[in-house]
Amino acid sequence: MEKTGTAFKRRGLLAINKDLELILARALPCERVKLLEPMSKHTTLRVGGPAEIFVQPATMNQLKISLQIAQEYKLPVLVIGNGSNLLVKDGGVKGMVLSTTALTEISWTEDAVRVEAGARLSTLAREAAKRGLGGLEFAAGIPGTVGGAVYMNAGAYGGEISQVLERVWILEPDGAEKVLDVSQCGFAYRTSVLAKSKALIAAAQFQLQKGEAEEIVFEMNKLLDLRKAKQPLDLPSAGSFFKRPPGDYAGRLIQEAGLKGTRCGGAEVSAMHANFLVNRGGATAQDFLNLAQLVTDTVKAKFGVQLQFEVQVMGED
Repeated sequence: MEKTGTAFKRRGLLAINKDLELILARALPCERVKLLEPMSKHTTLRVGGPAEIFVQPATMNQLKISLQIAQEYKLPVLVIGNGSNLLVKDGGVKGMVLSTTALTEISWTEDAVRVEAGARLSTLAREAAKRGLGGLEFAAGIPGTVGGAVYMNAGAYGGEISQVLERVWILEPDGAEKVLDVSQCGFAYRTSVLAKSKALIAAAQFQLQKGEAEEIVFEMNKLLDLRKAKQPLDLPSAGSFFKRPPGDYAGRLIQEAGLKGTRCGGAEVSAMHANFLVNRGGATAQDFLNLAQLVTDTVKAKFGVQLQFEVQVMGED
């Protein structure tokens, strides 16, 4: 079979993808490889066009093989977790979308834990609490995966992933493994060197603190109750859509600009929390982009503050 860039230009896209689908299916179980998979199924906003090739490896070896095939065929690779901080455009994603959500192995030691990237952060936090290990109380209501949380230094209620992270395992484009200490990750507010370099996070290790399970669970439940009281958890969203501007809050600025309840198509500024853009039903990615532009323009005009997206925007128009 031809593998060169010239062959890619000569042959139809569907034929190329079918060949790649067959190659990937030989290396992975067939249900782990899909062609033209709607990304609306894999983002919490429930919008997004199709991924040309969607791969969901269940082992680290399958993950490495997928990367090697993508490199051989010069395919761009988009790595996703739960899709909770992601807006995929309506044109979909070229190349390979690599989902880590089936990579969920967790290994506990006395007061530390090594976790594969696809494990839910909230699940990890709850299990840690049951074991009497503190440090992840803030993370109980964060809907993303461990990999996504490390990538963007996720946080809430004064806590951040970087505060409890010890080391990270990343994979190079050829599948080679590399281990980074937390000091090498360049963490800052909702970003890291890992995000800037678009590193593929395979696993992470956290150092936790021993405590009383009942006290840790109580604190975690208190923060969960706060989240439920203030956030529109009954509608599809991507969490906080905009980063917190220095010395202020995006939600306050959006609310003071009178934008709560504002709609563009099926996308709406939540009436419950102004920094949540929610899918009221039938929204498109373009609806969210239009609404986000309206919000940023209005806040800039009224307060002179340029809001920055916390949500990652990917894909084709």
